[in-house]
Amino acid sequence: MINIAIDGPSGAGKSTVSRAVAKMLGYIYIDTGAMYRTLAYKALKLGIDISSETDRVDAMLSDTVLDIRHAEDGQHMFADGEDVTAFIRTPAVSMGASAISAIPAVRSWLLEMQRSFARENNCIMDGRDIGTVVLPDAGVKIFLTASSEARAKRRFDELKEKGEDVTFEAVLSDMIKRDEDDTNRACAPLAAAEDAVIVDSGDITFEQTVDKIIEIINNKVGR
Repeated sequence: MINIAIDGPSGAGKSTVSRAVAKMLGYIYIDTGAMYRTLAYKALKLGIDISSETDRVDAMLSDTVLDIRHAEDGQHMFADGEDVTAFIRTPAVSMGASAISAIPAVRSWLLEMQRSFARENNCIMDGRDIGTVVLPDAGVKIFLTASSEARAKRRFDELKEKGEDVTFEAVLSDMIKRDEDDTNRACAPLAAAEDAVIVDSGDITFEQTVDKIIEIINNKVGR
């Protein structure tokens, strides 16, 4: 199987780019960030303070059924049979996902699920630690990044389009805070793998980013 790891900070465009590349190559797309978002959404819905009540998060895992289903419009996330895809992209869930992803028990709980997808499919998997921890032997590793301002602008536009009442300043502040949390956490911090190709999407279009990543993959796997 051919596995492609795409890592990078929040708002770099990993999900949309990875989804487009996977569709063009005929690969399965796995958004691992959505897994953490789904768990964070459930924890917040239960009133759990993710940062301080890790024991309640651990207990929640034993009573959680997480499922990924692929449809024409992309990957759908299910928690205990409920499609939560439409509810996991809010700022509150984003911060919750960053906090819950720092809990070792959560990462261990999801790790085998993520690796099983890679064993069974040609896949593109995106996240924070795919090339360094989840799929260290991936055939292609890419670290997709952009400045915090560029990433915040994209996220702000996305949230406004969905009707969210947010300000650019608040989105930028959350973005910077999440970068700090993801980079400095003790468990599987955000980092580019030593053999990853760095792609900066800040000054190029979405289409150019997709084309660049397709070119990198083709060169690496000899397509």
